[in-house]
Amino acid sequence: MTFTHGYASNGDLRMYYEVHGHALADQAPLLLIPGGGSTIETNFAGLIPLLLAESRQVIAVDEEGHGRTAATSRPLTAESSAQDVMAVLEELNVASVDVLGFSAGGHTALALAMQYPAAVRHLIAASTFFARDAVTEEFWEGMAKATLEDMPDAYKAADRRLNPDPGHLERLFELDRQRILGFPGWSDEDLGRIDTPTLVLSADSDVVSPEHSVRMFRAIPGARLLIVPGGHGDYLGELASSAGDMRAMRHALPYLLRFLEE
Repeated sequence: MTFTHGYASNGDLRMYYEVHGHALADQAPLLLIPGGGSTIETNFAGLIPLLLAESRQVIAVDEEGHGRTAATSRPLTAESSAQDVMAVLEELNVASVDVLGFSAGGHTALALAMQYPAAVRHLIAASTFFARDAVTEEFWEGMAKATLEDMPDAYKAADRRLNPDPGHLERLFELDRQRILGFPGWSDEDLGRIDTPTLVLSADSDVVSPEHSVRMFRAIPGARLLIVPGGHGDYLGELASSAGDMRAMRHALPYLLRFLEE
């Protein structure tokens, strides 16, 4: 399988991207957006080979401050990251993609579908929330008090391997913490304007409650809903959640592919 990588510029931001596999005339590439603190490798290293085996071309990105994408002086928001993703698609001359965004990357995926609807053919919003009341007050209090020690060891180790500068990890952590604390949320009416075929995906023991996933499913016209057994991202092979156990991912993948083929 072919593999290329590069950077696309959006102002001062240079977003790192990878392209796995060959373009197909009758099929949009699948764009993968990792969750907060994570990278292409920690979030999708197990998933990408299985997608390639299904003849899916994959484009994957590292959001600002994550992996191989350096931080700038701006805040990290869903909207700014969606603009970065569009710079990648323009760099690659790709008119439209299927999109899977996980957790905080799901915010970027939702923003992409709302800001650039023509660019998104199918949307999978995985383990993400759209309203601040989706999670408990304890979540917000914990996020406000969080320190680098609370970050999953898998994320810390991955970032230190790529970025040995001791200040890099602290900057990454603070970008993600402020991103979530400053997330204003969207209304049900905002989601009601999404006209992209959408799958709302979460696990039954996720950070996001099944009830909120149902609410998102109801708010997006014509959306589909899938709640799988498991935790926050193990069904995607996300390293911090799965600890390298790919069984949940292998069970979930056929449902994702079937949705993308509709």
